[in-house]
Amino acid sequence: MSLTNRLKAEIGQTGPLSVAQFMARCLHDPDDGYYATRPRLGEAGDFITAPTVSQMFGELIGLWCAETWGRLGRPKRVLWVEVGPGDGTLMEDALRACRAAAPPFLDAAELWLVETSAPLAQAQRTRLAGAAPAPRWAERLVELPDDAPMILVANEVLDCLPARQFVRAEAGWAERMVGLDAAGALVFGLAPNSPPSPPAGEDMGAVSEFSPAQEAFGAEIGELIARQGGAGLQIDYGRDAPGFGDTLQALKGHQKVSPLACPGEADLTVHADFPAVLAAARAQGAETSRILTQRDFLLRLGIEARAESLSRARPDRAAEIARQLDRLIGEDQMGVLFKAAAIHAPGLVPPGFEAS
Repeated sequence: MSLTNRLKAEIGQTGPLSVAQFMARCLHDPDDGYYATRPRLGEAGDFITAPTVSQMFGELIGLWCAETWGRLGRPKRVLWVEVGPGDGTLMEDALRACRAAAPPFLDAAELWLVETSAPLAQAQRTRLAGAAPAPRWAERLVELPDDAPMILVANEVLDCLPARQFVRAEAGWAERMVGLDAAGALVFGLAPNSPPSPPAGEDMGAVSEFSPAQEAFGAEIGELIARQGGAGLQIDYGRDAPGFGDTLQALKGHQKVSPLACPGEADLTVHADFPAVLAAARAQGAETSRILTQRDFLLRLGIEARAESLSRARPDRAAEIARQLDRLIGEDQMGVLFKAAAIHAPGLVPPGFEAS
């Protein structure tokens, strides 16, 4: 039985699912969930991430990690962690950059990839075969060692974490649910239910998103960093201030489709709520940076100089490199919609987040 039909049967028996429950089932159902069975990244897949746009992204993130290690006092052992490593492209580029510019960091690094998707973990193993340091895999952060500082990278992880949605209706705030219409098809509806922290907006039809999963992720990283030391870099598309809006979307073959159209066959995402994630980390004793646009963050890391260097080395690719640079930092591309922020140990100033 398909995931769509199983969801319909479940809803028919036990009632509607919250948007968060629906997202979790579509993405992680062990038999038919998108990430459990068929994640497709890159030009030939369903969506493109920054590491697959250009090698420059992963290289700069790798050097950010090496510089962070230096600012931690160059500990003899450090956990280098990537959460949600995709197909391994970011880490492959990061390792190459660090081999050239920061070998001592690699000597100290114990590399961990945190991945719940079996197909993606296999892609990572294939791409990173023979890498030094040799990666180790875990499915959850709690499985990592707790006896060394941590330098963590999470690129486009928050947007995959489920969110609940609430709509301002005539009778007050009501939670958006996924149920069945009269013909038995999946449909959005409303079930009166006050949100955990009622927002102030009162416009009829306003949508408020609340992601306990994103906040829990921020809290977990904050607790680890506060206890073990280090820093965690978050890069994602989302908001840098509280606000309203329905950001749930489904992508299949680089095209937006209805989130209800093909459960398990499309990538479902919501915008990252950076303010809530960082607040959850601070509540655990960590400190947090300001929130930068991806454009400002990458410019601070020197992406323009890297693009010039690559173009000089490969003049035949100069136009392509310029297009890649624009895709990463252009204000009408990924540059402004995507944000970057760091969760870090008290007193540490992570690279790129220094006061200007």
